[in-house]
Amino acid sequence: MNRQTIAALLVLSTAAAACTGKTEAAKPAPPPPTVVVAAATQSDQEVVREWIGTTEGDVNAEIRPKVEGYLLRRTYVEGSNVRQGQTLFEVDPRQVQSQLRQAEANLAQAEAALAKANRDVARYEPLAAERAISQQELDNARSSQDAARASVGALRAAVENARLNQSWTRVTSPIDGVAGIAQAQVGNLVSPQTVLTTVSRVNPIRVVFPMSEQEYLHYQNAASLKNAELELALADGSIYPHKGRIALSGRDVSVKTGTITVIGTFPNPGNLLRPGQYAKVRAVTDVRRGAILIPQRAVNELQGIYQVAVVGADGKAEVRPVQVGARIGTNWLIESGVSAGDRVVIEGFSRVKNGQPVNAKVAN
Repeated sequence: MNRQTIAALLVLSTAAAACTGKTEAAKPAPPPPTVVVAAATQSDQEVVREWIGTTEGDVNAEIRPKVEGYLLRRTYVEGSNVRQGQTLFEVDPRQVQSQLRQAEANLAQAEAALAKANRDVARYEPLAAERAISQQELDNARSSQDAARASVGALRAAVENARLNQSWTRVTSPIDGVAGIAQAQVGNLVSPQTVLTTVSRVNPIRVVFPMSEQEYLHYQNAASLKNAELELALADGSIYPHKGRIALSGRDVSVKTGTITVIGTFPNPGNLLRPGQYAKVRAVTDVRRGAILIPQRAVNELQGIYQVAVVGADGKAEVRPVQVGARIGTNWLIESGVSAGDRVVIEGFSRVKNGQPVNAKVAN
């Protein structure tokens, strides 16, 4: 290759390199990522706690027959309100009636024996005084009289028991309340071990819900929570019109869940609420003065660490760790890490890098 050819190639290479450099220099830098921001607000806020619970009767009485026999009839409407003393079931009384007649006959026999013993003693006493009979015979007569008197007392008690059994063939409700579905059907052989139904007193009604150990300790130390009114949200989203209060707490903390059972009571006029209903219990547990609030979607959690991205006045993003408190509606209460007025990223956090400029748009 001659010198002229080599020189021509060098000129072409230099020109190509120059063109490439101009192209690379002309390539624009990528624009900053666009994010949506919202300002942290500050205001006095009520802290509301919510628990999931179920309703149950204030008193739940299992209805069992006191006697054994065949169930003749059910005399109440299942699921209806019943009064104390109202007959719910009738058990075949023929067996206990027979037992009553037998007890009455035994009593009559014992009374006849007592009458004879009384006559014997009345006859023997003057004879013994005149020494017409021995003292031994009089003592025997008096012993027979005492035994006959004791037998009469025992058999009178047996008659009273038989009469009670006869009355117990009519199974009644011990309380006012709502009677459940019958667990035994007409014609079944029932005994004192058979549960016929359950009657629940539902005014007031109880709501049973689990409370965490931390919340329980707060409850014990905070008079405001002990006296707090409870609000009940029902399964259809409606709010129950009557307020309740915490009545009592359970004996121990569950080792499996770390919660303790708490019972709240609510007035229930008209028996609108029934045992077994799902309900959310809410209570205002605290009032935070000057609380810092940001939208929940601005907070990102990773392995128990909560972070937010804050856009400064210079348009650069700063990723900060924050300490969150209670959830209030759609917001988080922030204990530390954010100040009032800070612009936090609510959309586009994944595109943000610490110290990187961003194109911040205010949320509508």
